Amino acid sequence: MGLARAIGAALLGALATASAAGQASEERAAERLEMVEQQIVARGVRDEATLRAMRIVPRHEFVAAPLAAAAYHDHSLPIGLGQAISQPYIVAYETELIQPREGLKVLEVGTGSGYQAAVLSAAGCTVYTIEIFEELASSARRRLERLGYRGVSVRHGDGNFGWPEQAPFDAILVTAAATYVPPSLVEQLKPGGRMVIPVGSMYGAQNLLQVDKDSSGKVRTRILLPVAFVPMLSGLH
Repeated sequence: MGLARAIGAALLGALATASAAGQASEERAAERLEMVEQQIVARGVRDEATLRAMRIVPRHEFVAAPLAAAAYHDHSLPIGLGQAISQPYIVAYETELIQPREGLKVLEVGTGSGYQAAVLSAAGCTVYTIEIFEELASSARRRLERLGYRGVSVRHGDGNFGWPEQAPFDAILVTAAATYVPPSLVEQLKPGGRMVIPVGSMYGAQNLLQVDKDSSGKVRTRILLPVAFVPMLSGLH
Protein backbone atom coordinates (compact mmCIF):
# COMPACT_ATOMS: atom_id res chain seq x y z
CA MET A 1 0.00 0.00 0.00
CA GLY A 2 1.45 3.41 -1.02
CA LEU A 3 1.89 6.22 1.47
CA ALA A 4 -0.98 8.30 0.05
CA ARG A 5 -3.28 5.28 0.13
CA ALA A 6 -2.23 4.46 3.69
CA ILE A 7 -2.92 8.02 4.84
CA GLY A 8 -6.29 7.90 3.09
CA ALA A 9 -7.17 4.59 4.75
CA ALA A 10 -6.17 5.96 8.15
CA LEU A 11 -8.36 9.03 7.66
CA LEU A 12 -11.28 6.87 6.55
CA GLY A 13 -10.86 4.67 9.61
CA ALA A 14 -10.82 7.68 11.85
CA LEU A 15 -13.91 9.05 10.14
CA ALA A 16 -15.77 5.81 10.73
CA THR A 17 -15.20 5.96 14.47
CA ALA A 18 -14.97 9.71 15.01
CA SER A 19 -17.20 11.83 17.14
CA ALA A 20 -19.45 9.81 19.44
CA ALA A 21 -22.95 11.20 19.77
CA GLY A 22 -22.03 12.84 23.07
CA GLN A 23 -19.69 15.19 21.22
CA ALA A 24 -22.69 17.10 19.88
CA SER A 25 -22.46 19.20 23.03
CA GLU A 26 -23.61 22.72 23.78
CA GLU A 27 -20.03 23.83 23.27
CA ARG A 28 -20.12 22.54 19.74
CA ALA A 29 -23.57 24.04 19.18
CA ALA A 30 -22.11 27.41 20.15
CA GLU A 31 -19.35 26.87 17.59
CA ARG A 32 -21.96 26.18 14.92
CA LEU A 33 -23.83 29.38 15.74
CA GLU A 34 -20.59 31.37 15.60
CA MET A 35 -19.68 29.70 12.30
CA VAL A 36 -23.02 30.65 10.78
CA GLU A 37 -22.94 34.26 11.97
CA GLN A 38 -19.29 35.03 11.21
CA GLN A 39 -18.62 32.94 8.12
CA ILE A 40 -22.00 32.62 6.40
CA VAL A 41 -24.45 35.38 7.33
CA ALA A 42 -21.61 37.91 7.26
CA ARG A 43 -20.96 36.95 3.61
CA GLY A 44 -24.55 37.43 2.54
CA VAL A 45 -26.33 34.07 2.84
CA ARG A 46 -29.90 34.82 3.94
CA ASP A 47 -32.03 31.74 3.12
CA GLU A 48 -33.53 30.65 6.43
CA ALA A 49 -33.77 26.93 5.59
CA THR A 50 -30.07 26.95 4.71
CA LEU A 51 -29.06 28.83 7.85
CA ARG A 52 -31.18 26.58 10.05
CA ALA A 53 -29.55 23.48 8.57
CA MET A 54 -26.05 24.89 8.99
CA ARG A 55 -26.84 25.67 12.64
CA ILE A 56 -28.01 22.15 13.48
CA VAL A 57 -25.93 19.72 11.40
CA PRO A 58 -22.94 18.63 13.54
CA ARG A 59 -20.06 19.24 11.13
CA HIS A 60 -17.59 17.69 13.58
CA GLU A 61 -19.30 14.33 12.98
CA PHE A 62 -18.24 14.47 9.33
CA VAL A 63 -14.49 14.92 9.82
CA ALA A 64 -11.87 12.56 11.20
CA ALA A 65 -11.21 12.72 14.94
CA PRO A 66 -7.72 14.28 14.57
CA LEU A 67 -9.32 17.19 12.67
CA ALA A 68 -12.47 17.58 14.78
CA ALA A 69 -11.14 20.64 16.59
CA ALA A 70 -11.02 22.45 13.24
CA ALA A 71 -14.46 21.33 12.08
CA TYR A 72 -16.01 24.79 12.35
CA HIS A 73 -13.07 26.74 10.97
CA ASP A 74 -13.32 28.73 7.76
CA HIS A 75 -11.66 26.26 5.38
CA SER A 76 -12.01 22.84 3.79
CA LEU A 77 -10.58 19.71 5.44
CA PRO A 78 -9.22 16.45 3.99
CA ILE A 79 -11.34 13.32 4.37
CA GLY A 80 -9.00 10.81 2.72
CA LEU A 81 -8.45 9.47 -0.81
CA GLY A 82 -7.56 12.96 -2.01
CA GLN A 83 -11.05 14.27 -1.22
CA ALA A 84 -12.22 17.05 1.09
CA ILE A 85 -15.17 18.43 3.01
CA SER A 86 -15.89 21.89 1.62
CA GLN A 87 -15.51 25.19 3.45
CA PRO A 88 -18.70 25.92 5.46
CA TYR A 89 -19.46 29.09 3.49
CA ILE A 90 -19.31 27.25 0.16
CA VAL A 91 -21.66 24.55 1.48
CA ALA A 92 -24.13 27.21 2.60
CA TYR A 93 -23.76 29.28 -0.58
CA GLU A 94 -24.42 26.31 -2.86
CA THR A 95 -27.34 25.18 -0.71
CA GLU A 96 -28.98 28.60 -0.83
CA LEU A 97 -28.62 28.71 -4.62
CA ILE A 98 -30.92 25.72 -5.12
CA GLN A 99 -33.56 27.29 -2.85
CA PRO A 100 -33.97 24.30 -0.49
CA ARG A 101 -37.42 23.49 0.79
CA GLU A 102 -39.50 20.60 2.03
CA GLY A 103 -39.77 17.85 -0.57
CA LEU A 104 -37.29 19.32 -3.08
CA LYS A 105 -35.73 16.36 -4.91
CA VAL A 106 -31.98 16.90 -5.15
CA LEU A 107 -29.19 14.95 -6.82
CA GLU A 108 -25.79 15.48 -5.23
CA VAL A 109 -22.67 14.40 -7.14
CA GLY A 110 -19.77 13.81 -4.76
CA THR A 111 -20.98 12.53 -1.39
CA GLY A 112 -17.61 12.73 0.35
CA SER A 113 -18.18 12.37 4.08
CA GLY A 114 -21.91 13.13 3.69
CA TYR A 115 -21.93 16.65 5.16
CA GLN A 116 -23.51 18.45 2.20
CA ALA A 117 -26.16 15.72 1.94
CA ALA A 118 -26.93 16.11 5.65
CA VAL A 119 -27.32 19.88 5.25
CA LEU A 120 -29.68 19.40 2.30
CA SER A 121 -31.69 16.84 4.28
CA ALA A 122 -31.88 19.13 7.31
CA ALA A 123 -33.19 21.86 5.00
CA GLY A 124 -36.08 19.58 4.02
CA CYS A 125 -34.79 18.13 0.74
CA THR A 126 -35.02 14.52 -0.41
CA VAL A 127 -31.45 13.70 -1.40
CA TYR A 128 -29.91 11.20 -3.82
CA THR A 129 -26.13 11.34 -3.55
CA ILE A 130 -23.45 9.58 -5.63
CA GLU A 131 -19.84 8.92 -4.62
CA ILE A 132 -17.20 7.45 -6.91
CA PHE A 133 -15.07 6.03 -4.07
CA GLU A 134 -16.74 2.97 -2.59
CA GLU A 135 -15.04 3.45 0.79
CA LEU A 136 -16.40 6.97 1.09
CA ALA A 137 -19.87 5.97 -0.09
CA SER A 138 -20.05 3.19 2.50
CA SER A 139 -18.76 5.28 5.39
CA ALA A 140 -21.04 8.21 4.49
CA ARG A 141 -24.05 5.90 4.33
CA ARG A 142 -23.30 4.51 7.80
CA ARG A 143 -22.68 7.97 9.22
CA LEU A 144 -25.88 9.45 7.82
CA GLU A 145 -27.90 6.50 9.11
CA ARG A 146 -26.28 6.74 12.54
CA LEU A 147 -27.07 10.44 12.76
CA GLY A 148 -30.67 9.93 11.66
CA TYR A 149 -30.71 11.47 8.17
CA ARG A 150 -33.35 9.16 6.71
CA GLY A 151 -34.14 11.25 3.63
CA VAL A 152 -30.77 10.54 2.01
CA SER A 153 -30.02 7.71 -0.44
CA VAL A 154 -26.33 6.99 -1.12
CA ARG A 155 -25.00 5.23 -4.20
CA HIS A 156 -21.49 4.19 -5.20
CA GLY A 157 -21.15 5.19 -8.82
CA ASP A 158 -19.87 7.59 -11.47
CA GLY A 159 -21.60 10.91 -10.94
CA ASN A 160 -20.98 12.00 -14.53
CA PHE A 161 -23.94 9.79 -15.47
CA GLY A 162 -26.22 10.95 -12.67
CA TRP A 163 -28.96 8.69 -11.28
CA PRO A 164 -31.31 8.13 -14.24
CA GLU A 165 -33.69 5.81 -12.38
CA GLN A 166 -34.59 8.65 -10.01
CA ALA A 167 -34.62 11.47 -12.58
CA PRO A 168 -35.81 14.10 -13.10
CA PHE A 169 -34.48 16.20 -10.23
CA ASP A 170 -35.63 19.62 -9.04
CA ALA A 171 -32.00 20.52 -8.39
CA ILE A 172 -28.53 19.08 -8.91
CA LEU A 173 -25.57 20.05 -6.79
CA VAL A 174 -22.07 18.98 -7.84
CA THR A 175 -19.26 19.12 -5.27
CA ALA A 176 -16.26 18.41 -7.53
CA ALA A 177 -14.91 20.37 -10.50
CA ALA A 178 -15.88 19.02 -13.92
CA THR A 179 -14.04 20.02 -17.09
CA TYR A 180 -17.45 20.66 -18.69
CA VAL A 181 -21.10 20.40 -17.68
CA PRO A 182 -22.02 16.70 -18.14
CA PRO A 183 -24.91 16.34 -20.64
CA SER A 184 -26.40 13.48 -18.59
CA LEU A 185 -26.84 15.82 -15.64
CA VAL A 186 -28.48 18.50 -17.75
CA GLU A 187 -30.84 15.88 -19.16
CA GLN A 188 -31.79 14.72 -15.65
CA LEU A 189 -32.59 18.26 -14.48
CA LYS A 190 -36.32 18.93 -14.41
CA PRO A 191 -37.66 21.87 -16.48
CA GLY A 192 -37.68 24.79 -14.06
CA GLY A 193 -34.78 23.21 -12.16
CA ARG A 194 -31.29 24.43 -11.29
CA MET A 195 -27.84 22.87 -11.23
CA VAL A 196 -24.87 24.30 -9.33
CA ILE A 197 -21.53 22.95 -10.57
CA PRO A 198 -17.86 23.99 -10.42
CA VAL A 199 -16.20 23.81 -13.84
CA GLY A 200 -12.50 24.10 -14.67
CA SER A 201 -9.23 22.24 -14.36
CA MET A 202 -7.46 20.93 -11.27
CA TYR A 203 -4.44 23.17 -11.85
CA GLY A 204 -6.11 26.10 -13.59
CA ALA A 205 -9.08 28.38 -13.06
CA GLN A 206 -12.38 27.02 -11.79
CA ASN A 207 -15.70 28.85 -11.65
CA LEU A 208 -18.92 27.94 -9.91
CA LEU A 209 -21.72 27.88 -12.48
CA GLN A 210 -25.46 28.20 -12.10
CA VAL A 211 -27.27 26.20 -14.78
CA ASP A 212 -31.00 26.89 -15.10
CA LYS A 213 -33.41 24.94 -17.32
CA ASP A 214 -36.61 26.82 -18.10
CA SER A 215 -40.07 25.33 -18.59
CA SER A 216 -39.41 24.80 -22.31
CA GLY A 217 -36.14 22.97 -21.64
CA LYS A 218 -33.86 25.82 -22.68
CA VAL A 219 -30.66 26.00 -20.62
CA ARG A 220 -28.99 29.18 -19.41
CA THR A 221 -25.62 29.27 -17.63
CA ARG A 222 -24.25 31.97 -15.36
CA ILE A 223 -20.78 32.27 -13.81
CA LEU A 224 -21.02 32.99 -10.09
CA LEU A 225 -17.56 33.08 -8.53
CA PRO A 226 -14.07 31.55 -8.69
CA VAL A 227 -13.66 28.39 -6.59
CA ALA A 228 -11.19 25.58 -5.89
CA PHE A 229 -12.62 22.05 -5.78
CA VAL A 230 -11.11 18.59 -6.12
CA PRO A 231 -11.53 17.27 -9.67
CA MET A 232 -14.61 15.32 -10.70
CA LEU A 233 -13.46 11.82 -11.58
CA SER A 234 -14.83 9.31 -14.04
CA GLY A 235 -14.71 5.54 -13.87
CA LEU A 236 -15.28 3.56 -10.68
CA HIS A 237 -12.66 3.27 -7.91
